[in-house]
Amino acid sequence: MASATATDLEPPAQRAPQAASTSATTQFAPISIGTRNSTLAQIQARAVASALKKAHPDRTYNVCPVMVQGDRDKITPLQQLSQGENAKSLWTGELESMLETGDLDMIVHCLKDMPTQLPDNLELGAILDREDPRDALIISPRLPRDTTLATLPQGATIGTSSVRRAAQLRKLFPHLQYADLRGNVGTRLGKLDAEDSKYSAIILAAAGLKRMGLDSRISQYLSSSAGGMLHAVGQGALAIEIRKNDPTMKDLLDKIQCERSTRACSAERALLRALEGGCSVPIGVETSWRGGKGLAVGTTPARDYDKHGNAVEEPEPDLEDQELVMKTLVVSVDGKESVEHEAVRKVRSTAEAEEMGREVAKILIENGAAKILEKIKVEKQWAAKKQLEELKATS
Repeated sequence: MASATATDLEPPAQRAPQAASTSATTQFAPISIGTRNSTLAQIQARAVASALKKAHPDRTYNVCPVMVQGDRDKITPLQQLSQGENAKSLWTGELESMLETGDLDMIVHCLKDMPTQLPDNLELGAILDREDPRDALIISPRLPRDTTLATLPQGATIGTSSVRRAAQLRKLFPHLQYADLRGNVGTRLGKLDAEDSKYSAIILAAAGLKRMGLDSRISQYLSSSAGGMLHAVGQGALAIEIRKNDPTMKDLLDKIQCERSTRACSAERALLRALEGGCSVPIGVETSWRGGKGLAVGTTPARDYDKHGNAVEEPEPDLEDQELVMKTLVVSVDGKESVEHEAVRKVRSTAEAEEMGREVAKILIENGAAKILEKIKVEKQWAAKKQLEELKATS
């Protein structure tokens, strides 16, 4: 059973879930918020609890960490642990079972880890204001601090567990080497920093590093205009999963959801669903808002400054007057084949955003993405079978 953290949103103290059916300070039952057991996941869950506490101060929120399958096995490659879209259940399965039985009231996910198809009795309750969704390059302390992807030495090894990242890098930087690297953020940084490390650099999500206060380790932010990298679908966004037909949870979440992030991420997830790609398939996206402050590519410079050199705050244009810009890429694992497309459209609802995502997927398929993805699927099946046979032979 998960342990619970009482959320008055001071430094958390671990304790068992309350046995009482209602909060000690209100007439309402405490809200149990499920999350993975990692440090980053708990930071994210506490951020959600803090937002809920601010919006609904009359409620009590307990953060309940759970050790999930994908965190228990850090040795077996993801391609062997699961295939395609099902790989994402490695991070959500146990939590969803507890949500279904009522042990949890909601689950906090990194949206990029959520399957595009949820169990029939569960639904996506809210997407919060998106943190920086870009990938980030972290350089070994043995290399100059200003090293970038373009200046890494010939044959340097980059650590990543992401097929998407490795495939894009092979396309852009075929002279570099790539090695599998799993574990939580701290584990990966430790492997990079070790004196005998084989890694010259690793790539992690900028959002996680920022949430953990580790953004000082970032040597280069990666985007379409810097490093040529597109991020994962939903990367940087926190999503809340709830039971269907649960009006209480829907009402609680309504005050903390972000419409801009919801529309952009919904377009990305519709694209992924139409392409039938899982978290270990090399599909990259980058969404931003034209006419606004931007969404996916970092801070936009101010248009004007006062006499003291301080940026002049400008009101955000109405969302309905902005256009969603969506860049997409499907690339083969070896980086030798790829299909790209960019679309721009006004999306005035989640439904219109999803329609945009499906239409972009159709264009990608017509331009050759289906053949790339089918080849990847076959290659993954053979690779997983070979790895399993090798494990059996050595056991």
